[in-house]
Amino acid sequence: MNKLISYIKESYAEMKKVTWPTKKETYSYTLMVIGVSLATAAFLGLLDAIFNFGFKFIIV
Repeated sequence: MNKLISYIKESYAEMKKVTWPTKKETYSYTLMVIGVSLATAAFLGLLDAIFNFGFKFIIV
């Protein structure tokens, strides 16, 4: 039981050391992730269309 109590106390102490992002930082990071995800999706979609056209050209 002592180990459990010690673990909880140490975890609580470590959580106090964490520097949490501000609301503004969280918002900007979220927009960055959405932007990079959309750019990646567009890039992969473009590659898919190019390969699809290429394979159709080769087959036909």
